[in-house]
Amino acid sequence: MDISTIIGLVILIIFAIIFILMTSVRIIQPYEQGLLVVLGNFRRILNPGFNMVPPLISEVIKLDLRTQVMDVPRQEVITKDNSPTNVDAIIYIKVIDPKKAFFEVDNYRTATIYLGQTTLRSLIGNMELDEVLYSRDTINDHLRDILDKATDQWGVKVEAVEIREVDPVGPVKAAMEEQTSAERRRRAAILTADGEKRSAILVAEGDKRSRILQAEGVRQSKILEAEGQRVATILEGQGEAQRLRILSMGALPLDHKALTVLSLEALKKMADGQATKIIFPFEISRLLEGAASYLGVSQDTPERTATSAQELEAMLGKAEDILGDIPSQSALKAELKTIEKEMEIEAKDTEELAESLQKGKKDPTQGQLLRTKVAQKKKAEEL
Repeated sequence: MDISTIIGLVILIIFAIIFILMTSVRIIQPYEQGLLVVLGNFRRILNPGFNMVPPLISEVIKLDLRTQVMDVPRQEVITKDNSPTNVDAIIYIKVIDPKKAFFEVDNYRTATIYLGQTTLRSLIGNMELDEVLYSRDTINDHLRDILDKATDQWGVKVEAVEIREVDPVGPVKAAMEEQTSAERRRRAAILTADGEKRSAILVAEGDKRSRILQAEGVRQSKILEAEGQRVATILEGQGEAQRLRILSMGALPLDHKALTVLSLEALKKMADGQATKIIFPFEISRLLEGAASYLGVSQDTPERTATSAQELEAMLGKAEDILGDIPSQSALKAELKTIEKEMEIEAKDTEELAESLQKGKKDPTQGQLLRTKVAQKKKAEEL
């Protein structure tokens, strides 16, 4: 053999050795596990990292151990109340036993999708449409339990199932939209009626409070008027008493001559009027007789002399006893301020009573207590 043939054989042997070494080395990723099959027999599971296997006669099957997401195809399902509905879902699975996942089922992904599709159809078919729409969490949990139990023998764990969409067909959806619209109109009508009711209640409460305040104002006004009339009557009486005392003190020393002169002046004033008839409250003859006496024709009554102040007080009494205490302007102002304060206190009590009555309508027990307090207060005022 020549040198070139020897060199070619050496190179071929080297490449064969490299190829054999390459086929005997397997690298498993951190998220994978490998199944070692030698001449059709399962030998062992290969862990992540560098692994040596028999060359040329070994087969390594790698399985992904991460959570996998699978889409259940959209399908039309007829519910228990005969409502056609399109439903689809998403399934989250994870391989926990690579040996079972490869040897117990042909394709665990396809098998899981078909199982989820048929199970979903069976589950939705036993439920009404409203229950399907409002019980998604219950359906998800039930579907996950069924699939997990079925796929456990394949070495696959179903971590979660989520129904992605429930879409009723056209006529059913139109009926649902009409039903929803009717329900919203009903709620709007209820809210409108409730708003009108509350508005009427507030208007009535405002009118009642206005009437209460108006009545309180009228009462306070009448109290002030009565108090003013009382003070005015007292002052008028005291003034009249003063006038009578002064008149009595001035008339005490008058004699018949003075009375005659005054009578003639009164007769003169009466004659100056425009009346066609004049009624005299005394006899004309007596007046003429008094005038004659004044002129000196006759005098039967002796003329009276002035009386001293002590004699007047002995006859009429002291001025303080007759007139009483005359209130000063400052005393009247102080009394009016006291009345105003009492009115303010009564107004506050009235407002508190109105608020308490309003609260008493909401709480019957509190209302009964308030009515008892009001009755006690009225009884105390009467006493």
